[in-house]
Amino acid sequence: MSGYIQVYTGDGKGKTTAALGLSMRAIGAGLKVFIAQFMKKGNYSEVNTLKKLNDFITIKQYGTGALIKGSPSDEDIKVCEKGLEEIEKFISTKKYDIIIMDEINVAIAYGICSIERLMKLIDCKHEDVELVITGRGAHQELVKRADLVTEAKEVKHYFSKGVKARDGIEK
Repeated sequence: MSGYIQVYTGDGKGKTTAALGLSMRAIGAGLKVFIAQFMKKGNYSEVNTLKKLNDFITIKQYGTGALIKGSPSDEDIKVCEKGLEEIEKFISTKKYDIIIMDEINVAIAYGICSIERLMKLIDCKHEDVELVITGRGAHQELVKRADLVTEAKEVKHYFSKGVKARDGIEK
């Protein structure tokens, strides 16, 4: 199986959900999946579910969970780099068939890591590994490099009416 680079970006809802749906399809076909959640830390509903599938999916979080205002902290950068180093160890091998880098686009937009660092990691990708990158604001260099780019466009969202993220739906 040839592995491609997929990007799910845009201001609409559903980027992470699409990547997680792909991971469900993959394990149904007997594939192994690694999910790296950048920017996130905590007990999200998807983490609870995916940990029950740990024979097929490994999920790790590389975020501090802190809201970034202005420049990222040294800890934000350190935690993100740890994730990138870990991914780099196995992206060139076939330890996982699919690697999902959830919210890495946002980490780049906030200056937690650079687009050059992500491109370096992509350069190491084994030809049979599928790489899925999510988060709003995908860098143009990444968009050019990707084989598939899907943009989620917000048409209408109940957040604008003050609805908070709900367990099992948005978190």
